[in-house]
Amino acid sequence: MNDVLVVGAGPVGMTMAAELARFGLRVRVVDKNAARTDKSKALVIWARTLELMDRMGEGVVERFVAAGMKVEDAFIFAGREEIAHVNLGTIDSPHKYVLMIAQSETERLLEQELKRRGVLVERQVELVEFDEGDDSVMCTLRHADGSLEKVETKWLAGCDGAHSTVRHALGMSFDGSTMLDDWLLADLHLTGMPDPAAIRIHWHADGVLTLFPLGGTRFRVIADVGQSQTSSEIGEGNRPAPTLDKVQRILDIRGPGGVVASDAVWLSSFSINERKVKTYRGGRAFLAGDAAHVHSPAGGQGMNTGMQDAFNLAWKLAMVERGLAAPEVLLASYSEERSAVAKLVLEATGKATAMAVAQGGLKQSIRNHVASMIFGFAPVQHTVANVLSEIAVSYGASALNESYGFGLAAPEAGKRAPIREGDVPVGAGQTPRFVLFADDAEVYAELKEQYGVILEGTVRAPFAQGALWLVRPDGYVGLRAKAGDVEAVRGYLNRVTRPMVAAIA
Repeated sequence: MNDVLVVGAGPVGMTMAAELARFGLRVRVVDKNAARTDKSKALVIWARTLELMDRMGEGVVERFVAAGMKVEDAFIFAGREEIAHVNLGTIDSPHKYVLMIAQSETERLLEQELKRRGVLVERQVELVEFDEGDDSVMCTLRHADGSLEKVETKWLAGCDGAHSTVRHALGMSFDGSTMLDDWLLADLHLTGMPDPAAIRIHWHADGVLTLFPLGGTRFRVIADVGQSQTSSEIGEGNRPAPTLDKVQRILDIRGPGGVVASDAVWLSSFSINERKVKTYRGGRAFLAGDAAHVHSPAGGQGMNTGMQDAFNLAWKLAMVERGLAAPEVLLASYSEERSAVAKLVLEATGKATAMAVAQGGLKQSIRNHVASMIFGFAPVQHTVANVLSEIAVSYGASALNESYGFGLAAPEAGKRAPIREGDVPVGAGQTPRFVLFADDAEVYAELKEQYGVILEGTVRAPFAQGALWLVRPDGYVGLRAKAGDVEAVRGYLNRVTRPMVAAIA
């Protein structure tokens, strides 16, 4: 029997499988497609995702960086006049940039990581149905030759995209809406580009134009083209792809001027969906990524949010399956935490899109003036950089949070713990462990004896004097208490984990 069957081998599914395999679980990954995507698709990996990938092992992030392009600047223009600049080099992270990398490369590198851990993606294998029992899920898989296979697994992870079979089988409503506007997407080569290593967003009276650098003269172009005049179904592949001439006309009207498009790699039309399930769990089945939430591509948040779903769930499933944690506490927190994050992402990207496509001279003039004014302040630029990079993601309302004492220094429970240069990433290794940041390491010797499997053996220096922090395996603060409050640490671990099992494991 497998511990986890992962359905879907996109970036989210392969991240989920790689993390579960790292923690020693028996994982199987199936995908109905015959091969990885050969398209660039989602091409942004933000700093917080890279931080979580640092935990996967030495050299993982370096391989992604080598295959992509670091970008540190993003500009907004009103027509051809610069009105805002976001310096991504100010992100509060070791990764002070956004990594531009084609999804085809992201999937290739993740599949390499899976192979390194002994897991092979099974392609042209489709989940047909599943039935949940008390202790397992019985799944029916259809292979390329039409044969059916019965597979028993303890847990099912639905990472199978916006048309998720797992979500449909669970009967979950995908609430939200579809924008009626059509958009074009073009991956091609541009010559005559100013600032070829920067992201450029052009707000024009006719609409928005966004230019993402992919290295050399290759760029991603995205633009809205107004409400559709056809009656065919909205969405990629259902409308005619734009022509290179159409892309060039939009560049001439909305772009920086003097830019010539050529050698199109991919031309497509798409629409924007904003949808989300209410809960990410149905018994022993979980949803992650586009199976649980889809939204505007503004800010490149989609794939990152999905991959962070996977990072959140993987360590919790691993602790539960290895008998190190109480399932009712940890697994309930997955939907609670990640659903709240997706809700915020939906709201933020929806507002950003509405702002970008605002129509009417007065609305556009007010938008441009306000953007120019607020982005003129360095603290605003810094905050925006942290929000875009998802460094600002937190779990403030999580049931896993505990805090004791008043007036204690940051970070508070639910926040991302600061990452200090030279520190081993929290959560690295083959066992998901909590890490204690506190003074007086000798005081905590008893804790290490009792919780040795689930608590890192080294007590790290506190983030500030007068307090201690217990940080979760995904790098978020679970507990903040007064310095020396050993009982608070013990009480937290007793509630969230199974210390006696951990002590003898």
